[in-house]
Amino acid sequence: MPKQKSKRALRKRVRFTATGRLRRHRANKSHILTKKHPKRLRHLRKGTLVSHADERRLKRLLLA
Repeated sequence: MPKQKSKRALRKRVRFTATGRLRRHRANKSHILTKKHPKRLRHLRKGTLVSHADERRLKRLLLA
């Protein structure tokens, strides 16, 4: 059976932290920004961690 390929698209979207969690950017920051309040845009600039529910599945895709 051939080796599993890792998902390169996901590799470009998430990064591993030093403790092994996955870091991602927040959504809704690309267009139609005029109707979004500055406070909301400020919070969207910061990254966040992938939820525990998705973390195991995404790690399996990355490390295949």
